[in-house]
Amino acid sequence: MKQLQESYIPLYERTGVFRTYCSNVVPGVLQTHAYASALLRSISKFHQLPDDVSAAADARLDRSFRVVREGGHRFALVLEEAVLRHRVGDAETMAGQLGYLLSSMAFPSVSLGVIPFSVERCMWKTETFSVYDTEQAEVELLTARVNITAPSEVSQYLRAFQEFSRLAVHGAEARALIIAAIDALE
Repeated sequence: MKQLQESYIPLYERTGVFRTYCSNVVPGVLQTHAYASALLRSISKFHQLPDDVSAAADARLDRSFRVVREGGHRFALVLEEAVLRHRVGDAETMAGQLGYLLSSMAFPSVSLGVIPFSVERCMWKTETFSVYDTEQAEVELLTARVNITAPSEVSQYLRAFQEFSRLAVHGAEARALIIAAIDALE
C-alpha cells in the first residue's frame, strides 16, 4: 500500500487544480494520520493485503502535506454530509479528523464544501472521484481506480463536480455541519 501511495506523487506534483467529490470518506489530501491509518487498515484487511498500513499512512500524509502546503496547487473539495458522520476509526479519531477539516478550511489553497442531507438534489450521489486539472479523472471503485483521459468523459466529471459544488455549502455553513458532526460524537 505504501508503494501505491508513492506512485501518485508525480501526478500530484504536476496537477495545478484538484477537484474532488467524496461520497464516502474524507479525501486523502485532508486526512489525519489516525484517520488514514484506520481507513487503510480496513482496506488492507478487506483485500487481504500485507500489512504496511503505518508506512502507507506516512507516505499518504507526506505526499498530501507537500502538495497542500507547498507549490501552487489548489484544491476544490466537495463532501457529502454523510462523510462527516460515517465513523472511520474510533470517536477520538473522528473528532481529530473533523477538527482538521475545520482548520484546513483556513488554508489559502483549499476550498471545502459540504452537501447537506437536507438539500434538494438535482444531481444524484456517485462514486468518489477526482479530476486533475482538465486532463484526467479518476474514479474509486471497490476493486480498482479507473483512470479516465478521454476529453469528452473528463468534461462530464467536471460538469458533475460543478453540479455538486452548487449543492454544497461553504464557509460558516460548512463549518456548522462539521461542528454538528463533532458534537454528535459525544
